[in-house]
Order: sequence, then C-alpha cells, then structure tokens
Amino acid sequence: MEHLQYPIGRYTNPEVLTDDHIKASIEVLETLPNRLKNLVGDLNNEQLETPYRPGGWTVRQTIHHMADSHHNSYIRFKWALTEDKPVIKAYDEKAWAELFDTRTAPIELSLNHLSAVHAKLVYLLKGLSNSQLKNKFLHPEGHVETALDENISRYAWHSEHHYAHIKNLMERKGWL
Repeated sequence: MEHLQYPIGRYTNPEVLTDDHIKASIEVLETLPNRLKNLVGDLNNEQLETPYRPGGWTVRQTIHHMADSHHNSYIRFKWALTEDKPVIKAYDEKAWAELFDTRTAPIELSLNHLSAVHAKLVYLLKGLSNSQLKNKFLHPEGHVETALDENISRYAWHSEHHYAHIKNLMERKGWL
C-alpha cells in the first residue's frame, strides 16, 4: 500500500539544494502541464472516476487537487518575495477534494489552470536571484519555515508524485 500511496517515495529535502537541482526542479514544473495533458487527455468519464489506489482520490480529483495545490504554492512564493517570513494560509486539501467542482468538473478546467499557473510560476522562478531563493515563509501548523528553493524542490516532487499516481493506475489498468 505504501508504494501505491507514495509511488516515487516520500518527499525528502535534499541536504544541499544545488543550482543544478533547482534548475532540474524548475524544468519539472515547466513540463508538467503538457505531460499531464498528454497522459490524461484521452481518458473517459469512467476512467476519470477511478481512484488511483483503494481509499485514494479519483483521477479527476487528483488533477483538480494538483491545480488547487499549485495555485496555493504560487501565492506562497509571491508572499515570501514581498513580505518578511509571512505566515501562509493553510488549507484543508482533503475537504477541497470533496467539493462539488473537484468531484465533477471537467478536467480541462484544471489542466488549463495548471498550464497558466505553471507558466507564470516558471517565469518568476527563472528570474529569482540566489538570495531571493532563500526567502522563507512560515507554515501555521508547526511553525515550520520553508525557503523558496526548498519549495521549488517540494513542488517538483509533488508534480511527479501525483503524475505517478495517475500513470501507475493507467498502467495497472492497461489504459496506456
């Protein structure tokens, strides 16, 4: 069950975030929208309603979650660049996944949203200085400080994590 829940493993922050690691993470963020669109573009309604694992979200919910999560992350980057260690707004991702739109809306809405958010995010990230990458925000739960370079790494992992959920399901079901 662990492999179904964490198909690429749990996120671990690299001890040292090198320029190469940041560049590779930004590339993941840049390519995700098209890769995801190509992966799920031909799925039918029944396939979209299939959970990626027992007790997990459906493919539809996972795609909408990615758009919601990455939208929130983009805002966190902007806050950390314009405020001194801002306390971010946490959100209940499980409750968001149960909302009407997340359960029923066409995936094209979130695929298009991801494309726009990632285009803006990548453009922003490519223009940041090394000192800006060290700006931090504070999570209200546990008061954990996160630097922007770490958040880039985390969201590259998040992208690959949910992409793998969907791709692995499609492979198990013979949809690829």
